[in-house]
Amino acid sequence: MKWLIAVLIALAGIVLIILMVGALLPRGHSSSRTARYQESPVEIWYAITEYSRFPEWRKNIKQVEGLPAVNGQPSWRETDSHGNVIPYEVIESTPPQRMVTRIAHPKLPFGGTWTYQISSAPDGATVLRITENGEIYNPAFRFVARFFLGYSATQEQYLRDLGNRFGQQVNLEN
Repeated sequence: MKWLIAVLIALAGIVLIILMVGALLPRGHSSSRTARYQESPVEIWYAITEYSRFPEWRKNIKQVEGLPAVNGQPSWRETDSHGNVIPYEVIESTPPQRMVTRIAHPKLPFGGTWTYQISSAPDGATVLRITENGEIYNPAFRFVARFFLGYSATQEQYLRDLGNRFGQQVNLEN
């Protein structure tokens, strides 16, 4: 019985430490990742803006539902492989060079924007840079994101999935 109490106290201590460290971490973070593709900027633009086709090439997206436009810009809801549903909206769009999207649900434990910048490289490749300016409101989630997942894991998966869509293996750059 004493060992059970000791284990419970140890677990409570670990949870408390995680919450304390998470509370000390900043809510906001920024990360950028870049990849090169052989397709034209227009082809990359269409791939990243054809939301209904995301389940065809993004590994973790199982369903996309279109939502009413917000301020004349597209919005949609993604359901991932774990059943999590996240609504997004475009807040800025300059085809085929730049787009800014944001998570459109204020009650999630995280939020923020992704800025997609598409440019042509001198070698003929198309460069896609994704910059995340995110916030993680829950201290436990902040701890996990900082020490276990990393802030750029979703961007990296997105860029790799986009390469797979075009039959390419991409190298990620910071």
